[in-house]
Amino acid sequence: MIIPFYKYQGTGNDFIIIDNRQNIIDKNDTKRIRTLSDRRFGIGADGFILLEHADDADFKMVYYNADGRISSMCGNGGRCIVAFARYLGIIKHDATFNAVDGLHQAKITDDHIHLKMQDVHDVATFKNHVFLDTGSPHHVEITENLEQLDVKSNGASIRHSTEYSDYGCNVNFVEPVDSNVFKVRTYERGVEDETYSCGTGVTAVALAMYKKKLTRSTEVLLKTLGGELMVRFDLSNKGFKNIWLTGPAKQVFKGEVTW
Repeated sequence: MIIPFYKYQGTGNDFIIIDNRQNIIDKNDTKRIRTLSDRRFGIGADGFILLEHADDADFKMVYYNADGRISSMCGNGGRCIVAFARYLGIIKHDATFNAVDGLHQAKITDDHIHLKMQDVHDVATFKNHVFLDTGSPHHVEITENLEQLDVKSNGASIRHSTEYSDYGCNVNFVEPVDSNVFKVRTYERGVEDETYSCGTGVTAVALAMYKKKLTRSTEVLLKTLGGELMVRFDLSNKGFKNIWLTGPAKQVFKGEVTW
């Protein structure tokens, strides 16, 4: 069967997206998804996304890591699927969609996609790092000389450590630039390598930097290898609410694949 696919990227975080509203994809074929995501033997991507019908929202997002496994929420993937939904004519400027972590709102202004993330109540702070879940679990660690850091080696060491052995974890290394500007590099589980950007990762960094009092701003600019993302949030008695992740999302190309 010949199936059209679309390639999108959000600040260098890239995804294969397929319109699966007619349920044409075998979602249990993880080997096929892994092969298509491979950069040498397939199309190549950090993740694989299906857009599906939803009764209570504009659409549903089903997200797989590059290893072919269903995964937790992906912020940049969420922004890219919103751009894809507009391309398909499902939405115009506003959207609601279901993902693995619940209902999300999104808005489109010019070339930027604004994605509302889930509220965050639990932020665990330690001497050398912060841990929190922004739809996916994230370890956030301040470092110096970020450009010279071996992110793959250091990230893998933390991701596979006994602290996170049961579930795994994404790892973010952060270098402050200004009072509300931070450079970020991320090692992603499921990709098992550094990615150019991570939406839930920069969201975690923004909240962690506020929690650690390294910024007093509720609007934080994050500089990744793939570009800049903005995170805005409000404070609540329980933690953080009204969290919005903003950045570009663009269609790179489209093609056909045999499934």
